[in-house]
Amino acid sequence: GKATDIPLVFLVNEGSASASEIVAGAIQDHERAPLVGMTTFGKGSVQNWIPLSNEQGAVRVTIARWLTPDHRQIHEIGLEPDYYVEITEEDYENEVDPQLDKAIEVLLEQLGK
Repeated sequence: GKATDIPLVFLVNEGSASASEIVAGAIQDHERAPLVGMTTFGKGSVQNWIPLSNEQGAVRVTIARWLTPDHRQIHEIGLEPDYYVEITEEDYENEVDPQLDKAIEVLLEQLGK
């Protein structure tokens, strides 16, 4: 089959930023795959460095913002997952991953199992 027919889930959390948010937002907008996890970081700006004269440093200037294909803003907002699943310190201590468990559950549903 086509790659578009393959079951797919995206795991995201507060550490998902910038390019990963752009890809996740496009996947979500096109309803290709659900996002599972927690709200993403919200890094959707494009910046340029402008060097100062006499090598006194540089200034970083935001020149654009990334939007998803449906024109949703990412910057300082992040993306909301389709399935919001927190992971706690206790989960880490017990070596359990409820986000991964939910992603597997969703994949199995996509497979009809």
